[in-house]
Amino acid sequence: MAAARRGIIAAAAALVAAVALAPGARGVERGEFPPGFLFGAATSAYQIEGAYLEDGKGLCNWDVFTHTHAGNIMDGRTGDVADDHYHRYMGDVEILQSLGVNAYRFSISWARILPRGRLGGVNPDGISFYNRLIDALLQKVPVLPQLPFHSHFCVPISNKEQAARCDSFFLFISPVTIRDTAVRHTAPFRHAARAGSPIRWLAGRRDPVQFKEEFEHYADVCFRAFGDRVRFWTTFNEPNLFTKFMYMLGAYPPNRCSAPFGSCSSGDSHREPYVAAHNIIMSHAAAVRNYKDNYQAKQGGSIGIVIAMKWYEPLTNTTEDILAARRAQSFELEWFLDPIFFGDYPTEMREILKSNLPTFTAEEKKLLQCKADFIGINHYTAIYAKDCIHSPCSLDTYEGNALVFATGERDGVKIGGDTALGGFYVVPQAVEPAIMYVNQRYKDTPVYISENGYSQWSDASREELINDVKRLNYLQGYVTYLSKAIRNGANVRGYFVWTLLDNFEWTFGYTIRFGLYHVDFDTQERTPRMSARWYRSFLTGSHSAGMADEAQERRADS
Repeated sequence: MAAARRGIIAAAAALVAAVALAPGARGVERGEFPPGFLFGAATSAYQIEGAYLEDGKGLCNWDVFTHTHAGNIMDGRTGDVADDHYHRYMGDVEILQSLGVNAYRFSISWARILPRGRLGGVNPDGISFYNRLIDALLQKVPVLPQLPFHSHFCVPISNKEQAARCDSFFLFISPVTIRDTAVRHTAPFRHAARAGSPIRWLAGRRDPVQFKEEFEHYADVCFRAFGDRVRFWTTFNEPNLFTKFMYMLGAYPPNRCSAPFGSCSSGDSHREPYVAAHNIIMSHAAAVRNYKDNYQAKQGGSIGIVIAMKWYEPLTNTTEDILAARRAQSFELEWFLDPIFFGDYPTEMREILKSNLPTFTAEEKKLLQCKADFIGINHYTAIYAKDCIHSPCSLDTYEGNALVFATGERDGVKIGGDTALGGFYVVPQAVEPAIMYVNQRYKDTPVYISENGYSQWSDASREELINDVKRLNYLQGYVTYLSKAIRNGANVRGYFVWTLLDNFEWTFGYTIRFGLYHVDFDTQERTPRMSARWYRSFLTGSHSAGMADEAQERRADS
């Protein structure tokens, strides 16, 4: 009974917060944003495409992981079909057209265009698919495609028989060999198991140059194939997050970690994430140099990187917690952006990590002089930061490497409404200080909000899933505060909702949903949610007041 009462109180608090936000959110209009401001939606190749073995596509790490470690996925499912976007892309382009967006952020499956890496050759069917998609976008909408090379957390694998040198593509200290017996239940994996094919990852020191060369080649293939029509390129999508999940917390393949962060069979949480990050930073810099030297002048595009960014608020007004919030940001944002813009890691990281944090050579620092043109921020939430240098804390968490404990509550009051993702709260006012912080630190480099969205559990009622008042209110709130940030001088150029369609959400499988469009994964039917109708009305200026009134009525009914 007590637990139920606490749930009712929490729900009531969230409802009060939502209603309190509504008046300010209802007033936002598309015309408040500068001419040329990009409003779009975002997707990711592995999460929506499906067709995981069609038309010459190679296997990626998540193909292997979901087939051999189904117990690590909340519902035991895979991205083999996902939204079947590979076959249904024209319908999805029409959805974008109906929304009225002027930009679309999607990613290119590395394994689809280079199934076996640099030495395996380009897959013409993969190139053809993305050419058709880009052409359809430009003809139907038209939109500006924004392409991340690195498809979120998905990287290709290979075997010795297929490419003798590419077996060390993903560098690690020692090769991780596919010998799981579950592999043998699926034909494509059976062959890889017989070959004893090592999947090597990003964090090895043995040959750090090779990953950079592979990535630079992959980027070059994309520039040559698509650069005549693509104006925005991003090298990696939230590498600060996926390196932690892969090598510190051990939640994502190759599932490496050590105490206190986890109990993986192998790994070193105190060193490997930073070696992986170092290799990624240098790969980013190599791709940027290639683009600026050989393509930018004739193609007229720009290139940047996307970083995951929470906003950290001090738990208390003590000096220790204020410094903890600052330190958490160093380990989140500045870990990658400081080397890219300033040529070295932040001082706070060096003081704590010491020799575990790699050092840039003179040659690497020279390469880092090729600066990114813009910064993408995947911003979903804010959270409180508590100091763990002077106070005892549990450090087996996402922020633990910064000697920070993150919490969503202060004095029993949550920082914002809950979402399906633990630790992700509805705090729209945090978007303004987040953008201002990035602008000020990186000399007014243009910023794009490259992802922002609200999650629901899939087992909610059909009514709640389709009439998604909380998502609508979330998006209204963030867009409203984004408008306020621009009025106050923020240099922000675009905003992308995560995501266009419900999709495969990594270790959550299909148990949570972020889409503007509900997807029935049995029939592949796409149904616009209330949030999609609001976004369309906001972008086109049609019936926005009516949509806000309808949302307000449903809030009151709930």
